Amino acid sequence: MTDERKPGHPVNPIFLERWSARSFTGEAMPEGDLLTMFEAARWAHSASNRQPWRFSYALRGDPNFQRYVHFLDDGNQQWGHKAAAIVIVISAKFTTPTDGSEPRPIGTHSLDTGAALQSFTLQAAMMGYVAHPMAGIEKDRIVAELGIDQERYKIEAGIAIGRLADKELLPEKFQEREKKSGRRPLDETAFKGMFRR
Repeated sequence: MTDERKPGHPVNPIFLERWSARSFTGEAMPEGDLLTMFEAARWAHSASNRQPWRFSYALRGDPNFQRYVHFLDDGNQQWGHKAAAIVIVISAKFTTPTDGSEPRPIGTHSLDTGAALQSFTLQAAMMGYVAHPMAGIEKDRIVAELGIDQERYKIEAGIAIGRLADKELLPEKFQEREKKSGRRPLDETAFKGMFRR
């Protein structure tokens, strides 16, 4: 596998080791391992410590696992069915005051939930798992089957988690894409004292 990940400045190796592979072995995982990933997500930063992230999941071997596989779109199901767990990432759009006051909008609910997702995926990588976040999910189906109130919550993403397998086990159309991707140069994203498109 060609490694296209060369940092321009020193970073912890876990940032380069984490990647969104698609090829999973199909083996189950202990629920405790997944709970450790959720625990890492739990400690992510959020505006005013509102912690708007929510997770709904099923493990391989659970009665609900196939239903969660079908929460993925057709393309992602072609490889996601071999995951050890499928997680749906949800964010709360409003506060839930305990003092009887009216709920207030959380303007950063998606941003904060993204921070929790990053903590989750890095913890997975540290444990030798691959966690592949996906936008390709069936949001209407998730809302209907999990009974999610779209006025109060937003479906953000799905995640497939598992142990890495050889790319040759993937359907052929995914094999060429099964490699660690590079990133644009830092000078195209960080601008001192200015902004550039």
